[in-house]
Amino acid sequence: MSNTDVSNTDRPDSDVTRDETRMPQVLYALYLAGLITANLTTLIGVVFAYVYRKEAAPWLKEHYRYLIRTFWIGLLYFCIVFTLSVLTVVGSLLGLLLAVWLVVRCVTGWLTLRKGEPPARPGSWLW
Repeated sequence: MSNTDVSNTDRPDSDVTRDETRMPQVLYALYLAGLITANLTTLIGVVFAYVYRKEAAPWLKEHYRYLIRTFWIGLLYFCIVFTLSVLTVVGSLLGLLLAVWLVVRCVTGWLTLRKGEPPARPGSWLW
């Protein structure tokens, strides 16, 4: 036997089924699809995040918290970018940065979910 074997009790998802991690994965995908659907799927995603977080395992609750914060922080950033784009050309460039922010945040969240871990910094305003 190798020393790299890890027992299931050491992982935070030992009591979480694969089906329970499916919804946060779908929500990350909905957030990313919001880049194409004018944020309609992002709005649907945040509603589901609020609904599903109540009965989730503690480490999955952190993913739902991360998703909910991503929505509200993204909305704040969008309002700032929209206001700046009306006033200056710089706002349009910041719109691209906002899209990159959303992609990075969703991909990092999804990757940590696939590892069976909570997000590294669910309270962060950046990544």
